[in-house]
Formats: sequence, structure tokens, C-alpha cells
Amino acid sequence: MLKRISPLLTPALLADLAAMGHGDRLAIVDRNFPSTTSASQVHHLPGADTAAASKAVLELFPVDTFDVPAAYRIVPPGQLETWFDSHREFQAELNAAEDREVEVAPVERFDFYELARTAHAIIQTGEPRGYSCFVLVKGVL
Repeated sequence: MLKRISPLLTPALLADLAAMGHGDRLAIVDRNFPSTTSASQVHHLPGADTAAASKAVLELFPVDTFDVPAAYRIVPPGQLETWFDSHREFQAELNAAEDREVEVAPVERFDFYELARTAHAIIQTGEPRGYSCFVLVKGVL
């Protein structure tokens, strides 16, 4: 057990987060996302929603400042302007963790699936709300 690390973060997930380098991608997805066909490293957090998982990860995970955007959100096809409640919650956690306004770019569903396949790892939450999926690009300290 460690101090100041969320109990949501498993030892295997912590190891993956630490192993990632600058520019590597991490996906945080809802329970409906096809995670096992998208990445070899899948961490399951069935008791967490995307906001709780994001908060736990973002306390440790630096988001890239060189590549903009460095955060992405899934949206339905043809609805790039759509913001779901889970998107707003993620945006708030991201901005608070980074202490800055971070752009979260919309990516249509099937393009998002392709983007997630480039992730080093996927964190699959128990989030029941659809379109609650995000990709982050790791930055440097």
C-alpha cells in the first residue's frame, strides 16, 4: 500500500503508467468499448466511472504540452460539436490536474476506435454512459 496513490490504480496499471514514455497514448474508456480487440494491455476498473478513473490517473500522468491536441474524446458520427456530461467531467478533471485549460478534441466513433488502437494501454472503467471514452498523450516532467 502506498500513500497518496488512488486505490483504484492497480500495481499492473501503475507499472504501465510508469513504463510509458513521452508521446505514448493511454485510453480511458467506458464499459461498452471493445477494449480487448484494441490493445494488448487492458486494465479493468469495473467499480469506477470515467471521471474517477481519470482523476486517479491524472494525479500521476503528465499530459503532453508539445503536441496539441493531447487529449481526445469520442463523439457520434457527424456530431463533432457534441459534449456529453462525461466529457465535461473529464475536461474538469484534466484542467484541474494540469492547472491549465487543455483542449480535448472530438473524434468520431470509428476514427476514435483506430486512435485507441495506437494506445500503449487501455483502462476500461465500469462507466455505464456511452461515448465516455478518452485518449491522452503522455508528456514530460
